[in-house]
Amino acid sequence: MDPYLIAKWLHVLSSTVLFGTGMGTAFQMVWAMRTGRVETIHSVSSGVVVADWLFTTPAGVIQPLTGLWLVYLTGYSLWEPWLIATYALYGLAFICWAPVVHMQIRIRNLARAALSGGESGAEAMARLYRWWFRLGWPAFGSMILIFWLMIAKPELW
Repeated sequence: MDPYLIAKWLHVLSSTVLFGTGMGTAFQMVWAMRTGRVETIHSVSSGVVVADWLFTTPAGVIQPLTGLWLVYLTGYSLWEPWLIATYALYGLAFICWAPVVHMQIRIRNLARAALSGGESGAEAMARLYRWWFRLGWPAFGSMILIFWLMIAKPELW
């Protein structure tokens, strides 16, 4: 099979997993937090944490690797302006995502503690969720712009 087609297929597949899992888990987390029910928050945040480790993390690693492979196979310079913008946006998405993962783990743990008869942790969960929600928007916007850059490959400067 053609190496270019393999690289492109892996790149498109991993971008789909990365974006799709991000959207799906974000929706689930928002929906769970809106209920205010500790049982729901614990159950959903537990699943979100697992999904991040099983799907988002591997896809997030595969993306730049297959991207570099595609750059090599197509003969683009690593310094194409649209690629530089992509690197910056991907970095921004990662900078937002890394603390979000920690916040999801903390929300899960706080909900688990509340279910075990400890403190409710409601205010701490709400505070973490607000930050989680805020950090999701620049990550989401970055991913949308990256999709556009990958398709359009515009002359930026």
